[in-house]
Amino acid sequence: MLLRKDQLEASLHEETKLIEDGRLKEDNPLDLSEGFNKLCEACRRGDLKLCQETITEGVNINARDRFDYSPLILASLCGHYEVVQLLLESGALCERDTFQGERCLYNALNDRIRNLLLSYDYSKSTDPLQPFAAHVTSLLTRELPPTSDILVTTASESFHLHKFVLSARSPYFRKKLSAAPEITSWKVPPAIPPQAFGIAMRYVYLGEIPTELGGGPGTGFSEDEILEGIDKISRHFEIRRLWDAVLESDDRRLSRQRRTEEVETGRRQLEEWYFDSVMKHKVFIDIDKADEVKWDRNNGIFADVLLRADQPAEDAFPSRPPIDTSKPLLTQMPTNGIPIGPASLPSCSPSQTGPSRTSTLFPCHRAMLLRSEFFFTMFSSGFREAQPTPHLQIIPIDCSPAVLEVVLTFLYAEKADFPLELAIDVLFAADLLLIDRLKQKAALAISTLGNGTMPPSSDTDVVGTTNHRRQAEAEEDAAINIFDVVRAGWLTRVPRLEEFGARYFAYRLEDYIDDEDFADLIRESAGRIRGRQETDSIELLDDIRYYLSERFRLRFEEMGMEDMMDEEGGKDGGEGVGEDKEEEGLEAGFDGLRLGEPTSDENKGEGSEGDVLQMSGAIRTLDGEIAGDEFASDAINYQILLGKIDGLLDGLKLDA
Repeated sequence: MLLRKDQLEASLHEETKLIEDGRLKEDNPLDLSEGFNKLCEACRRGDLKLCQETITEGVNINARDRFDYSPLILASLCGHYEVVQLLLESGALCERDTFQGERCLYNALNDRIRNLLLSYDYSKSTDPLQPFAAHVTSLLTRELPPTSDILVTTASESFHLHKFVLSARSPYFRKKLSAAPEITSWKVPPAIPPQAFGIAMRYVYLGEIPTELGGGPGTGFSEDEILEGIDKISRHFEIRRLWDAVLESDDRRLSRQRRTEEVETGRRQLEEWYFDSVMKHKVFIDIDKADEVKWDRNNGIFADVLLRADQPAEDAFPSRPPIDTSKPLLTQMPTNGIPIGPASLPSCSPSQTGPSRTSTLFPCHRAMLLRSEFFFTMFSSGFREAQPTPHLQIIPIDCSPAVLEVVLTFLYAEKADFPLELAIDVLFAADLLLIDRLKQKAALAISTLGNGTMPPSSDTDVVGTTNHRRQAEAEEDAAINIFDVVRAGWLTRVPRLEEFGARYFAYRLEDYIDDEDFADLIRESAGRIRGRQETDSIELLDDIRYYLSERFRLRFEEMGMEDMMDEEGGKDGGEGVGEDKEEEGLEAGFDGLRLGEPTSDENKGEGSEGDVLQMSGAIRTLDGEIAGDEFASDAINYQILLGKIDGLLDGLKLDA
């Protein structure tokens, strides 16, 4: 229904009043901070790496600059598809029924970006924690596999709950269960309506508060009695925001804002509990003794399974003292009674100095591990790991302790902050454990490496100058081997990494074209086609050629070269070049360029004109010749690189 002008003005006035009173947050607040300006500039230039860094620093990606542009609008307007994708995946808003959302769609440079914007609906773009909250809420009703460890009964209903969730979300339960971790049942006073307790538990488990409280004839309680019960529960369980949530108005934006804040609060509480309880109680032990650990089920952090990760052989350090496995030992951590064994005892033996590997045991909760399809299948089946045992079962995971810690942090807290050096290992672990969201985040972190599209030094350097940015980029890129990235993309079936690798190589092709490892990679790409025929193309090389043409096309657009090339095409008969013939169009444009005169041999001598050109900042091509200008240099370099690709194929005896 369309609103009349007076209704629209009244709605806007009410919204402005709510924002001024602090009850409603503005979706696109004005932000003049240095960090936000840096993000906006990165979105204009398409600097994917800098965008990732500023987002990680906590910049509000939905703010607007002094010209009323949001980062998403800038990236869409400038045609940077990868940046738009990153912003949307990070929670940027693009709602069609808002002014900023319509601006973003209208200003999108092409249909590819516009379709990407339209594909991100409300739940994906405005609530990135929705999958996390949905999983926690599902634990209330999930029957298989069984993960509940406490039964709470009311006058007419029973609730199968989880001690660690109650402890994380309610100070009352934290104190009660810390004092008696062995408790397995609890009865709610009869005066408390079951409906009120059910609403409270749904709130604790990150669910939405229902609009209908469930009171009335035939229910045993009136709506006022249910409200009174909710009030008592919120005060007794020390979750006062529950009462505020019930009283919240039905305004759509206020409701959405409250929901977002509550989910973030719940996520943060679970994260704090995870670090204070799970991570503080991880155990380091010699690898040959790891399977002998006995961890009692009645423990202070309510863990019901142990995950084991072994230290990589290359990281082994001098062994720990020998341990006595004959009896368990209580850990010295506060507020728990976690019996484990074997325990480390001191030793003065001089023989215990050789290299030894260790294992790390992480006490976990099956309820959170179920976010992984790998664990869900394991615990739902007849496998040994799903069977009850006197002590916690130890499940080995094929990754390093550091990587397993990243995985667990994501499962418990929806956070994926890890150093670039671990990105590929995290990608493989997420692929193994079937955690698609973590897999996507690892691929995203890798695909911002070196930004992928930064122009190489030969494109921008003049003779006698130093490209400091290139050196800094090389130092960062050393954290990950680009050849490993491409192979990881193949093995984990992540097209984003395959495309990134091709783009990365294309923008630095002169650095890799003569590398034997690059030739091996092309050979592997050709071998990936089963029953390959001579007429089949090589996928990686096709992508590299595409991005190579894009690299030089973008350079020409920056220098105003495209118009010159169009004029040359007009002189040849005015035949247009389609998008599918982009590379041929580039080559035709290069042929029409007036390249600089080659430098004669006598001009290369000492004190010659060549030295004068070098001192004046003349530009050299990839083969060392001095070009007349940047246009000529790019034309020659493009032809040289295409020739090198053909030479590589000839050397490998491949056709593509």
